[in-house]
Amino acid sequence: MSADGARGDRLVELLRERELDCLLVTDLVNVRYLTGFTGTNGACVVTSQERLFLTDFRYVEQAAGQVRGFEALPAGRDLAADLAIRLRGRAGFDDANLSVRTHAKLLEKVGAGVELVAAGGLVERLRGVKDRAELAAIAAASQLATAALERVLERGLAGRTERTVALELESEMRLAGAQDPSFPSIVAAGAHGALPHAVPREAEIPRDTLVVIDWGARLGGYCSDCTRTVATGDLSGSALEAYELVRHAQERALEAVRAGAGCRAVDAVARDLIEQAGHGEHFGHGLGHGVGLEVHEEPRLTKQADDGELAAGNVVSVEPGVYLPGELGVRIEDLVAVTTEGADVFTSFPKTLVTVD
Repeated sequence: MSADGARGDRLVELLRERELDCLLVTDLVNVRYLTGFTGTNGACVVTSQERLFLTDFRYVEQAAGQVRGFEALPAGRDLAADLAIRLRGRAGFDDANLSVRTHAKLLEKVGAGVELVAAGGLVERLRGVKDRAELAAIAAASQLATAALERVLERGLAGRTERTVALELESEMRLAGAQDPSFPSIVAAGAHGALPHAVPREAEIPRDTLVVIDWGARLGGYCSDCTRTVATGDLSGSALEAYELVRHAQERALEAVRAGAGCRAVDAVARDLIEQAGHGEHFGHGLGHGVGLEVHEEPRLTKQADDGELAAGNVVSVEPGVYLPGELGVRIEDLVAVTTEGADVFTSFPKTLVTVD
């Protein structure tokens, strides 16, 4: 998806807040967000007067076709040195992504009077609030992923291996137009579902159990993320109880999502219900996270979150879970856009328990 000059303009406003004269952007996801460039080597320098994009010989032609709102310049063999000579005054850099080696090169090559200032997270602040085109891209990725799962489930689960189902799901997404999965798909049956990040095995999926499926598609550079837990037949009372608990907690948390809601407070809505049911120790991860060009972005919905609030245009997952070691796992996840009125849910797959042969 192409970037536009408005993103650079908004970034300049953040530079003024931080009293920075320029910002060096080296993280490739942030570079893509600002410029539209999708190659594997490039960086930006942003000031109030100019927007520069530099890349090496391999990507000059690609940059000419992709980069918008920035002046694209060719760099020599030493990109860091070419960037350093363009920095001025208080020069911010992303301390969360810049390597020690590159930082040392910048210190060696910058001109007199240039001060390198740690300024990580500025572009990520912009990325946290999606514009209309970004929301449309994420919605399309979600629809593609949901349709892919529906096609896979039509073929059944019991007797097939977790790995076969996961590979088939990823193939269906690619065949439908996805560039790739947002992340390695999770298909985990029975007790294996108690591992939140389970890796699909060659083990066959049995009947009369729960299966956790966590999957997403990347389309136009933007990610989707969804989890559903389905049944392969009759379930025990404890399995049904765990499922209904997670479903209720997830729906209540969705009701709490809106612009201005505290990130920690939204997490607490689901967490308190699960704790009251005696499963607090079985819900060990945060309620959700931002999703966009990356599948894990800001903001974070966790009990450790700071005093941050959700903003209109945020896209976040809402994914409580209960994981009983040696028995089962249940996770239900929707991807939603935050609005002033509440949450627009991208996911269309049902949350009432679905049974698949």
